Amino acid sequence: MKLSVIIPAYNEAKRIESCLQSLFAALQGTVRPNVTAEVIVVDNNSTDNTAELARRADAHVVFEPFNQIARARNAGADVATGDWFLFVDADTLVSSETMTDLLAAIENGRFVGGSAEIYFGPIGPAIRVLVALGNFLIRSFKLTAGCFVFCRADAFRDFGGFNEAMFAGEDAELGKSMKRWGRGKGLRIAILREHPPLTSKRKLELYRPRELAVLLFRYLLFPKRTVRNKSQLQVFYDGSMDRNGMHRSAFAGR
Repeated sequence: MKLSVIIPAYNEAKRIESCLQSLFAALQGTVRPNVTAEVIVVDNNSTDNTAELARRADAHVVFEPFNQIARARNAGADVATGDWFLFVDADTLVSSETMTDLLAAIENGRFVGGSAEIYFGPIGPAIRVLVALGNFLIRSFKLTAGCFVFCRADAFRDFGGFNEAMFAGEDAELGKSMKRWGRGKGLRIAILREHPPLTSKRKLELYRPRELAVLLFRYLLFPKRTVRNKSQLQVFYDGSMDRNGMHRSAFAGR
């Protein structure tokens, strides 16, 4: 079995090295003789040295000129040669324990793909309640979170990958596609709970509660219209930077 790890990245020079270091360490610590892996970074039209740093870390780098996370992920899948695809965000760290859980789910043979619970590390009590609620929904409805989502390559290609008409929510939509594909084959969605990957809480730190609430309210009222209109998705497409020179959102400037 071969695993293709695909990382979409726009101006992630300050994070891509730690992401790749964690991945390569996790793969080295868990991949067995019957399992091989490749790591692909999709440079989504970065203006910094994200691509150079990724190459220096021995990742295979491809270029996607249109700044959209669905297109970036699909561009990585287009060149991937694995039997399984794992999509990881550039601000996410994957441990050996997470990789072990992933390989166990793959080798189980009962899953078409899956995701993991959300884990931000130390957070305040209010955010902790929201994360707990979010993880309850992820477990209950088998929702797929884009920071860490995996899928059989044949299934991914059959249903066409990520929906490029969507500028947000394409990760949850992929989960729906996986469910439909797997239903007739007796395959389910796996949610990894024991050792979730550590993902960045930069959106929670850099955006005011009001900004996040407005987006959530707009999505609840007009879900399809909202996810297809990037002008209403500033949280995902804001080009401003934080005090450390990092973009406030992973795919800013699209």
